[in-house]
Amino acid sequence: MGDPGGERDRARTLDLLWGTRVPSGLGRKPGLGPEQIVSAGVAVADEGSLDSLSMRRVAERLGVGAMSLYRHVRDKAELLDLMVDRVLGEVRYDDGPEGVGPGGVGPGDGVPDDVGPDDDVPGDRAPGGDVPDGAGASGDTAPWRSRLDRVARANRALYERHPWLLSRPEGRPTLGPGVVAKYDAELRAVDGLGLGDVEMDLVLTLVLGYARDATASLVAWRSVPESTGQADDQWWAEHEPHMTRVLGDRYALAARVGTAATSQYGGVHDAERAWEFGLSRILDGIESFVRAGTGR
Repeated sequence: MGDPGGERDRARTLDLLWGTRVPSGLGRKPGLGPEQIVSAGVAVADEGSLDSLSMRRVAERLGVGAMSLYRHVRDKAELLDLMVDRVLGEVRYDDGPEGVGPGGVGPGDGVPDDVGPDDDVPGDRAPGGDVPDGAGASGDTAPWRSRLDRVARANRALYERHPWLLSRPEGRPTLGPGVVAKYDAELRAVDGLGLGDVEMDLVLTLVLGYARDATASLVAWRSVPESTGQADDQWWAEHEPHMTRVLGDRYALAARVGTAATSQYGGVHDAERAWEFGLSRILDGIESFVRAGTGR
């Protein structure tokens, strides 16, 4: 049986997101509203984590009593829905040669200064290929692969700006304007390739899922030196002599590959290189799928 109260709560949240509910001004502090509360909530989470987010902390940041927030936002769960929609709405794509849709570029497009969508990662090949460029119905002229590459990097940048998004459990989205606008813009990356509508959704889901999971791994790996007080190369320098003694012929393959990898990485792992390699392989798979579907 459904939960009518839950449905009413979701309707209230959607009203807040889309501005279709006009709140009463009675008992409200001038200048305080959902926009200010959401901005404060994002700032609290950015500075700490989701664990540090509370209505009390948000109220302290705004210089008001905690109870005054409840006149605008029902509870922490609703505040989090509003925060997620706000930060997802930060993602923008220009409509130039490397764009995927309308709007300006959001803060930090996720492309490192020294790595671009057409750069080789060592041991890798540059994206591209002679699959159809697929200038979609939206009028985009960038090759589809460059557009999807940009989508992945923009989402990586989003998670790096707001790492608390990575600790939020996956679930049904709250369909606010930020969520819907982002989805619409990112679908343009694969519009006009001859894919069916469901295939377009699945391809985008694949790229977004990779961006989220791989960025979570990247962020976690970056935190290891600080949490352990030891750099990766220092850790490997301690372990290498022992591993050299015990591996021997029994684990010759592990010894050979591990030696080659750690020599290249300067440690046991290169998270940045793994991110780039994984994205290229995802795009390779999509390229094969597009080729098969279009008969080219």
